[in-house]
Amino acid sequence: MNLKEKDDANRSSAAHRIEQELLDEISVGALAPGQRLDETGLAERFGASRTPVREALKRLTAQGVLVQGEKRGVFVAEYSREQLSQIFEAMHEIEAACARIVSQRLNLLSRSEIEAAQSECIVAAEAGDRTAYLKANEAFHLAIYNATGNPYIAEIASEFRRRTGPFRAKKFASAEDLLTSARNHEELISDIFSEDSAAASRSMRDHMTASFIETLKAN
Repeated sequence: MNLKEKDDANRSSAAHRIEQELLDEISVGALAPGQRLDETGLAERFGASRTPVREALKRLTAQGVLVQGEKRGVFVAEYSREQLSQIFEAMHEIEAACARIVSQRLNLLSRSEIEAAQSECIVAAEAGDRTAYLKANEAFHLAIYNATGNPYIAEIASEFRRRTGPFRAKKFASAEDLLTSARNHEELISDIFSEDSAAASRSMRDHMTASFIETLKAN
């Protein structure tokens, strides 16, 4: 690998790292809807040049997680209540489909990954650690998506979670909210593990309906 190729690889790696860290922060609400992201400030924060920062912001904009402002700068996407309702309607369908498929295809590895993610949710909830719970909750749902064995479905489902992350994060205002959410996972897991696809789909719909109602209240 020559010097130019090495530089390109380093920039790509830095851009991916910055993209993932920003995505994590947006998903857990650390970066709020409508918040402006400054290239220079991000470059200083991540100890990188503006080139990988710019690339990371372009990737997140392409995903719909960020939006280009009318003036210079990019912002965390924000939605009206109607838009949020429409996104959640789509989420209902894809999440229910994931639960249905997983109930039919669940293997030992996928089951253990879902259980491990739920264990992290319980630990974080009992500790009252909101940031840890938000990350564990995302991992829990991602484990369900991955358990479908279909990367295309998993990516579509993940995209909706990325878009709604900062809005959903607001509903976790107290330690009791975390515990309630973690407890609600238990019934969902039970229905998915039952191999009853109708029950799994129905349970996920109920879970997402409750999530949507609480999200609207918080926003």
